Amino acid sequence: MTPHLPADADGATVKAADRAHVFHSWSAQALIDPLAVAGAEGAYFWDYDGRRYLDFSSQLVNTNIGHQHPRVVAAIQEQAGRLCTLAPGFAVDVRSEAARLIAKRTPGDLDKVFFTNGGAEAVENAVRMARLHTGRQKVLSAYRSYHGATAAAINLTGDPRRWPSDTGSAGVVHFWGPFLYRSPFHATTEAEECERALAHLADTIAFEGPASIAAIILETVPGTAGIMVPPAGYLAGVRELCDRYGIVFILDEVMAGFGRTGRWFAAEHWGVTPDLITFAKGVNSGYVPLGGVAISAAIAETFATRPYPGGLTYSGHPLACAAAVATIRTMEEEGVVGHAAHLGRNVIGPALAEIAERHPSVGDVRGLGAFWAVELVRDRETREPLVPYNAAGADNAPMAEFAAACKASGLWPFVNMNRVHVVPPCTVTEAEAKEGLALLDEALTVADRHTASA
Repeated sequence: MTPHLPADADGATVKAADRAHVFHSWSAQALIDPLAVAGAEGAYFWDYDGRRYLDFSSQLVNTNIGHQHPRVVAAIQEQAGRLCTLAPGFAVDVRSEAARLIAKRTPGDLDKVFFTNGGAEAVENAVRMARLHTGRQKVLSAYRSYHGATAAAINLTGDPRRWPSDTGSAGVVHFWGPFLYRSPFHATTEAEECERALAHLADTIAFEGPASIAAIILETVPGTAGIMVPPAGYLAGVRELCDRYGIVFILDEVMAGFGRTGRWFAAEHWGVTPDLITFAKGVNSGYVPLGGVAISAAIAETFATRPYPGGLTYSGHPLACAAAVATIRTMEEEGVVGHAAHLGRNVIGPALAEIAERHPSVGDVRGLGAFWAVELVRDRETREPLVPYNAAGADNAPMAEFAAACKASGLWPFVNMNRVHVVPPCTVTEAEAKEGLALLDEALTVADRHTASA
């Protein structure tokens, strides 16, 4: 693939305008140097000098069908020519069809869809539904989680991005989810981790007061917190606890949904049906902002004659829904979900296992489908992270050097704390995946220099 550049290509002008006027997320504005991107296609994007990068981040783990898929681009263009926008109160063909296609793939009776503009708003509304449905206020969520950056969603989040905005009065209680590699329960097997994590959650419920808890929200497979695949039986155990106490069970599939783990929804791996599912990102590969909540019959019935006190001007935006319809149909017709499962089982998983054997900086590898994490450590025996938790500045230098080595080789990584996540588009070819894994293998020699054995 030869990068095609805009006729008036001028990366310096683009970057200068960005630096003058764009305020970036999660950043110290004077310390960042954003890449000026000229174009993208499939699993690659490129800058104005024509330097191409293999996108092993899927941007923010959302371009599940890759960049500029022609069928989705055409659907957006066609919809724009026919009907760009319409208020949420109207019945619109693409809105109805997007909801139908989503409901067709959700587990159980989650057959109603409330559309939002993204994942954080989906979480906000799911929590609101749960609180109104139960008449309770508390919500339990896990440490090592991310649920969004709006008011309720950031309080639910279990990583340091919550700290500057934590009001301490949002009715949120955090607990430890299962994670055997860094077990908070001193477990030595997946079975022990599952049993002890469920016991811990049961104790948390008991001491918080079951009658005060509206919902438990979990990322089915936590994403930015580390792609920690839950042990067999854990999600079923959470479902049982919710049923026992009348608690709404919310699964956050914003990152894990729509093929990312090799299933339409990650919950399918464990045969668990929650009461609410939040989604976004992969529903239309982020081509136009879209998220939503898939709602069970029981919760939908709560609002059959009682107005739901929530809504958005752009709920179910026609351009976004047209992109979703095209994305879902494309994924089905091109076998994208099965391809993601194949990549994880036969390409990415085996390659990462071999890479781990070669590099002392690799402490753990875990994942499903096109959704993997490589945990980097200073010492495999002690499992000391390559950089401290929530490291910044000089403390984060080893990870910064590793990320720079990836980019210098033409690989764009997803790096968070002491991990690199292997999350290419679900449409990445075997050859492209192997190319990226070889570049990752090479870049890990930089991380190896910071290990105890170096």
